Amino acid sequence: MTNELHAVILGIIQGLAEFLPISSSAHLTIVPWLFGWTDPGLAFDVALHLGTLLALLIYYWHEWLTMAASLFNGDRVNRRLLGLLIVASVPGGIIGLLFEKEAETTFRAIPLIAVMLALMGFALWWFDRVRPQQRALAQITIGDAFLIGLSQAFAIIPGVSRSGATITTARLVAIDREDAANFSFLMATPIIAGAGLVEVPHIVHEGIGAPVILGFIAAAIFGLFAIAGLVRFVRAQTYAPFAWYRLGFALFVVLFALAR
Repeated sequence: MTNELHAVILGIIQGLAEFLPISSSAHLTIVPWLFGWTDPGLAFDVALHLGTLLALLIYYWHEWLTMAASLFNGDRVNRRLLGLLIVASVPGGIIGLLFEKEAETTFRAIPLIAVMLALMGFALWWFDRVRPQQRALAQITIGDAFLIGLSQAFAIIPGVSRSGATITTARLVAIDREDAANFSFLMATPIIAGAGLVEVPHIVHEGIGAPVILGFIAAAIFGLFAIAGLVRFVRAQTYAPFAWYRLGFALFVVLFALAR
């Protein structure tokens, strides 16, 4: 188990990097590697994800209530959106179950993480630069939803980034920047909820200490800031700063690994 200061730092990293398209799993792997911190344990990892789930539910509570209500009224627009989110969640759920062990071992190799940070950074920059912003959330098709969901499945590899992959794919199919972020975050809710709630027994088994609580709170607070900040930022700006950050961070990891 990690100490309280490390818990807060890792919670902040999780909250910010889960929703900014820079890969939370890469940062949560690399930061302890850089500083020689011990593995905080599965219970702590689950707590961080539940913290980001809380941030999503707080920010999008109205949208989820509206979609739930659409099952019982004539609101076809939100019923359709709910169906698209279900379609988008299927590929990630299946691949996550199939490659769960590899995600905790093979996929956490530092060279692989650096490569994926750079490749996805370039893809985010390129597609955001060349594709028009001509489609809104209401214009997403079933095919778009499945494609975006399939890209989310590759986020099982640290460095890809769940939000980075889904936002990049949404921009590939010409969804505007703000709705690309909104759809990405909405579709993250069932994936994070499913993955986190399945692992809740580990928290109960290992116990809920101060680091688990602090990590959960930090992830929730900074996750909420990240969601609101990114949605507001891309209304007037591009995703380029996040792409360049990914490339710079990948270069730093490579140089540090060579020096070590």
